[in-house]
Amino acid sequence: MLFLTRMFGVTANEAERNLGAEAVCIDAIVEKVLVMQANAATQQHRSLGRGTHAKGTCARAVFEVHDVKAGRDASLAARLARGIFATPGTYPATVRFANADPKVNSDFKADVRSLSFSVDLTQGAAASPGTTARQDFSLQNTTTLPINDAHAFLAIMKLLTASNPAAGLWKLPFKDKLRVLRTLALVQVQAHQKIMPYQQLRYGSNTPFRHGPDEVVKFSATPLPDNPAQALRRGNHNALQDELIRHLDEDGRMSRFDFGVQFLDAKRMTYWGKRLDAGFWTENASVEWREAQAPFHSVGRLTLLPKSQLAPDLADAISFDVTGNAAPDSAPVGSINRARQHGEIASMKARRRLRNR
Repeated sequence: MLFLTRMFGVTANEAERNLGAEAVCIDAIVEKVLVMQANAATQQHRSLGRGTHAKGTCARAVFEVHDVKAGRDASLAARLARGIFATPGTYPATVRFANADPKVNSDFKADVRSLSFSVDLTQGAAASPGTTARQDFSLQNTTTLPINDAHAFLAIMKLLTASNPAAGLWKLPFKDKLRVLRTLALVQVQAHQKIMPYQQLRYGSNTPFRHGPDEVVKFSATPLPDNPAQALRRGNHNALQDELIRHLDEDGRMSRFDFGVQFLDAKRMTYWGKRLDAGFWTENASVEWREAQAPFHSVGRLTLLPKSQLAPDLADAISFDVTGNAAPDSAPVGSINRARQHGEIASMKARRRLRNR
C-alpha cells in the first residue's frame, strides 16, 4: 500500500522529496494564492478578503496553561513542560471561528471549519524564558491536511486558479495529476462532515510543530461535552456565525475546549503496518497520526468570554501567523508549513495594502 500512496505523492524518504525544488514551488504558490484571493473577491463583487477562511467571527477568550506535572510521571511531565506549557498561567486570547473556503458562502455549504487563536503571553502570567510575546495556533475540524506537501500545494493551486479547470488538470504532469486527484478526494471526505455549531466541534492543528529542541507535536482543541448550543436554522446562510454570536451574548456558561498535545513517536507509529522515520511523519501533512498509537495529553484550556464578539472592522484587521508568532522551539515544521507561510503572509499584506489606501 505504501508503494501505491507513493504514486500519489506521499514521500517515504529525503530522496523522494526533492527539497531543492521546494523554493521554486513556494514562489509559484505565492503567485497562485494571490490570484485565488483576487478571483474570489471579484467573483463575489466584494473587497479583498482573506486568501482562505474568508468568512469568520472573532471573540475574546482566556487560555489557561495547566500544571502539566500534576498527577503525571516525571518523564511525561518533563516532555510536556516545554515552551508556554512549562509554567502554569492564564493568558488573554483572541479567537476566530471560520469556514475554510476563500469565498464567503452559506454556512451549510460543505466545508472545513477552523479555530484560530492568539495567546498574549505578556499579560496574566510571567512569560517563560525562551517564549515569544505572542503565540498563534491554527486548527481545523480535521486531523490532517488534504494537501500533502509543497509540490501538491502548487499542483492544486494551478487547478484552482485555472480559467478552465478541465484544461488546467490536463496540462499538469502525470504525477501532479495524481497529487491533485488524491487531494480532491481527501477534501471531499473532510468537507462533508456533519454540520455542527462551531463551539461543539473538535479541532486539530493538522500539521506538526516543534516542542522544545528535540520533540515534535500536533495540537488539538476538544470541546467539553456541556458546551451550550442551539439547533442551527437550516434556512439561515449565516447559521454558524449567528449561533456563535447568540451563544456569546445569551448563554450563562461559555464554551470551553481542552487543549492537548500529541507527541510524534516514530517507534510506535505505523503507516500501513510499517514503521518509518520521523521525517516521514513531519513531511507528509496528509498522513494520520493515529491516536491509538500517539495519544493526546491535556495541557491547557481555552474558554470563550461572554459578550466578547469583536466588531467587524477589528476582526478584519486580525491575522494569525503560526510561524511569525512562535518561539523557535515552537515553530511549525514540514513541507506544507514551509510553503503556506509565504502564501499566508502575501495574502495578509495584500489585504493590509487595500485597507491602508
